[in-house]
Amino acid sequence: MSENEYAWTNGMRILDRTGELAHGQDIAYSFAIDELLGREVGSGRGPVCHLWRHPRAFVIGARDGRLPGASDAARRLRSAGYSVLVRHSGGAAVPLDAGVANVSLVLPIDGSRTQNYAADFEKMFLTIGRVLSFYGISIAKGEIAGSYCPGDYDLSVDGLKFCGIAQRRQLKAMIIQAFVLVEGSGAERAELVKAFYDEAAVGAKPDAYPEVRPDTMASLTERAPSGPASAEEFSAAIVRALEELAQPAAPAPLQRFPLQQLDAEAIAGMSRKLRERYPLLG
Repeated sequence: MSENEYAWTNGMRILDRTGELAHGQDIAYSFAIDELLGREVGSGRGPVCHLWRHPRAFVIGARDGRLPGASDAARRLRSAGYSVLVRHSGGAAVPLDAGVANVSLVLPIDGSRTQNYAADFEKMFLTIGRVLSFYGISIAKGEIAGSYCPGDYDLSVDGLKFCGIAQRRQLKAMIIQAFVLVEGSGAERAELVKAFYDEAAVGAKPDAYPEVRPDTMASLTERAPSGPASAEEFSAAIVRALEELAQPAAPAPLQRFPLQQLDAEAIAGMSRKLRERYPLLG
């Protein structure tokens, strides 16, 4: 790639919340932060990389929320201690826990160019690929049949998926989101997703939801033990990768974005709005 293809990293700021693992926190909180960051970036501020984790959450796609038994399945998950949300970015059901690193690239949309979703997904693929290159690990992209939240930009190691990518577009900003299974069991997480669909999809047409096979998923520590040992280490490597992409000749520390720049009331209000869009699972 030419240096011009890395221009989207110019002025990148880092909001690293991977150390926050407040049990009982609403999963809508982190998605609300992404939404507000998108508005800020769209107003002319520099791009942001938001890094975060959640101890126990289950996030489903809008299509999942329309399945006949979605409400009952969501109630069962909540009773088991999961914070459940229908996300407004693309994709399907995804479980989140402390071993999953979530990466959001919040970038401005250039109104002079046509929409090119593939090029936007490539930015996340490039970043994660650079991270794993530090450990001598090669990754592939392309849908992994049987995985949860399947898509063209499934990322895999030796045929097993460890990462999925989705995107949310505002008028003047895009939010490219990735969940990365760093630690723990990929198969166990897939079993949880399969159980959700087994309940939620009763009476639905077969093409209304993905058929999940647990043996298609693996975390990085399972599949690539030479790689990052924790979600925190992976997140630190994301920052290093962005620093190198932004300034390949002489990488320099990127500016940190303090969460305090976002108003707490604004985050709470946006969290409520995200839930109000899908009252069935409220």
